[in-house]
Amino acid sequence: MRAYLKNKNIKRLMIRKNKSQNWLAYRLDISSGYMSQLMDGSRSPSPKVRQHLLNMFSECSFDDLFVIRDTKE
Repeated sequence: MRAYLKNKNIKRLMIRKNKSQNWLAYRLDISSGYMSQLMDGSRSPSPKVRQHLLNMFSECSFDDLFVIRDTKE
């Protein structure tokens, strides 16, 4: 089982803060390519990235930002 981004919620939060996906990647210290993969659901964020996102969007809970999926799907 892996945690994946709820990209609609992340996009909504970025719009509220008037920030871009590239800005978010920079703040998370990840490449824009990896950020794109996270947003399109082809990659699962590492525990470090998940924690950074939870810290950055402290008004949100884990369930607001992530969905758990079975890797066998």
